[in-house]
Amino acid sequence: METIQLHLDEKDSDTILIHVINPKVMGFLHELEKLHLIEVLRKNVAPVKTKLSDKYRGVFSKEDGENLNEHIKQMRGEWESI
Repeated sequence: METIQLHLDEKDSDTILIHVINPKVMGFLHELEKLHLIEVLRKNVAPVKTKLSDKYRGVFSKEDGENLNEHIKQMRGEWESI
């Protein structure tokens, strides 16, 4: 599987990231590029990995976060006592 970043239109400067699931699509994309309908900017673009701490920051209130941590500690203690 391949990930490609495509530039769609010079006027709008629309750029999209496409994750190609079926390799047959690559030929189609290259044909569109030959017709000057799209421009392939980069191939095999690594997806941006967001740290889980950044992704879920602010989801819980401080109180809920503390309650969750206490519950996790309790569960770990119960698991270790088995």
